[in-house]
Amino acid sequence: MGTRANNAAPIPCPNCLGAGLSAFYEQASVPAHSVLLMGSREEAIHYPRGDIQLGFCGRCGFITNLAYDPSLQEFSTRYEETQGFSPTFSAFSQGLAKRLVERYDLRQKRVLEIGCGKGEFLTLLCELGENSGVGFDPSYVPGRLPAPKRGEVEFIQDYYSSDYAHYSADFLCCKMTLEHIPNPHEFIDMVRRSLEATPQTVVFFMVPDATRILGEGAFWDIYYEHCSYFTPGSLAHLFRDSGFEVIDLERAYGDQYITITAKAAQGNDQAFPELEASPEATAQLIEAFKQKVGEKLDAWEQFLQKAQKRDERTVIWGAGSKGVAFLTALKGGEQIEYCVDINPHKHSSYMPGSGQQIVSPAALGDYHPDNVIVMNPIYREEVQDELEQMGLQSRVMMVNEPEMEGEAP
Repeated sequence: MGTRANNAAPIPCPNCLGAGLSAFYEQASVPAHSVLLMGSREEAIHYPRGDIQLGFCGRCGFITNLAYDPSLQEFSTRYEETQGFSPTFSAFSQGLAKRLVERYDLRQKRVLEIGCGKGEFLTLLCELGENSGVGFDPSYVPGRLPAPKRGEVEFIQDYYSSDYAHYSADFLCCKMTLEHIPNPHEFIDMVRRSLEATPQTVVFFMVPDATRILGEGAFWDIYYEHCSYFTPGSLAHLFRDSGFEVIDLERAYGDQYITITAKAAQGNDQAFPELEASPEATAQLIEAFKQKVGEKLDAWEQFLQKAQKRDERTVIWGAGSKGVAFLTALKGGEQIEYCVDINPHKHSSYMPGSGQQIVSPAALGDYHPDNVIVMNPIYREEVQDELEQMGLQSRVMMVNEPEMEGEAP
């Protein structure tokens, strides 16, 4: 783990534009990308790196990477971010799409998605409501998905910008993208301006919840691609400050995500005091976070040392960003030979930074790991079921539940 920074002089916040940012956590030389497909171990190990220096805004509660360099980013067709091969995640997406269609009467409407990835969610919204949709993402892969059985969809392999403001919509969606944008206020202002002619458009965004990351000391959820970290309060502040009124503010997916729904401001904004904790409350979480990160790292490093002494085989399950961040921060991570992922497009590629090969769950039938560390606890049952079907008796551990010193091996 990198050293923790002393508080630096406040600098402007890209979320609220106030001068309230001060550094609190650093990690040097982390992979600039977590989910790009790496064709060789050498490429994976030598992929460009950048630094993380998290800064906190005492005015709105926003957190950002002060050392972020966007020139290191490569969002292309080899960017493999989809979670759609997981039954757990697919069920969540299906349920979310159905709720949005019902709640906002998305039937025979126009839907626009910013950062649509491979297009699964937009296709689902169009299919469920016979909608017409357009999705923007430079990492979209043509032909990867079949056309919707009902409705129609168009994909544009580009970043969404003001150049596309002429694409009007009844529903504008942006899932798990805003955290990749270093200037969220500028971006949401641009989105708001694009709706001047259609103020009735419903806007829906989903981002990771920084409150959980801080509360758990989840160092595995801090990686270079995520330059912006939101609490419910800082996210709501951003939308209100950009001329939106907040309709709904919720947590989702085991409280890992925040969802916000908004419209152009008309004086009917809602407050969500049970979610919108003050920046002062976030500051307290940050202080506890610093200690928790050290404790979690120490516990995992001790576990790997003991596992090595017992000549045990250990793998991680989840070869995405969490897995990359986990292995990058950990001393002794090289003892982990393989990373498992359910996404077939990742198989036989390598983990950026650390170089472990990514294999399918079926590969464990020959490898027989003693320990399986699951990178996202929400997949606990899914992983255990897979292992049982293969007849494996591996010890299954959650990344947020390391073996503490003194516990039974």
